[in-house]
Amino acid sequence: MTRCAVCGSAELHYVEELSAALIGEWELSVEEAAYVNRQQGLQCVQCGSTLRCMALATALLRHCGGTGTFAEFSASPAAQQLRLLEINEAGGVAPFLAQWPGHQLVRYPDVDMQHLPQTDSTFDLVVHSDTLEHVPDPVAGLAECRRVLRDSGACVYTVPIIVGRLTRSRAGLPPSYHGDPAKGDGYLVHTEFGADAWRWPLAAGFADCRIVSLEHPAAQALIAVR
Repeated sequence: MTRCAVCGSAELHYVEELSAALIGEWELSVEEAAYVNRQQGLQCVQCGSTLRCMALATALLRHCGGTGTFAEFSASPAAQQLRLLEINEAGGVAPFLAQWPGHQLVRYPDVDMQHLPQTDSTFDLVVHSDTLEHVPDPVAGLAECRRVLRDSGACVYTVPIIVGRLTRSRAGLPPSYHGDPAKGDGYLVHTEFGADAWRWPLAAGFADCRIVSLEHPAAQALIAVR
């Protein structure tokens, strides 16, 4: 990765993001911790996008047929015509999505992703980034994303994926949080996604699921087409 897929800047820097506690809770190997750290810790100095957000931007560009950077596409007539639901701000991509006239934002868990208030067949795109792992029933959350999409609309999203294992529920395991609950920004993790992450959108009724890899194994995004 030499340039940010969101804004095009070549100024990137890296900081380690994973705590020792989270590495232990998720039972990550040294290799797994390294690529998850890269996913969350490689950041654009200019726009603040992480590698994860760059993967999301790349997936959006590929689905929409955009060229150049995501910032350039967001200013294009094609983007200005799309109706978009963003569930939680998608990191460095969020300021560009907010420029779209058809943009709506809801915040989970204030708005339950398993019971969205939006009407059926409203949006061309639903976007969320590292949110689904915090939803108690991810299939129900994705089914709601599908419900509010128009025919051939797409849910484009990321989840942390540990590529060398299968998805597991954290039910019955010690609580694991992203963020610090004491500071009010800790969110309980219900699902640890693995190489079979594609199964969840198909179980939710989507007709197709495509995995876009920006930098394997660190940066994947999923495109689920209604």
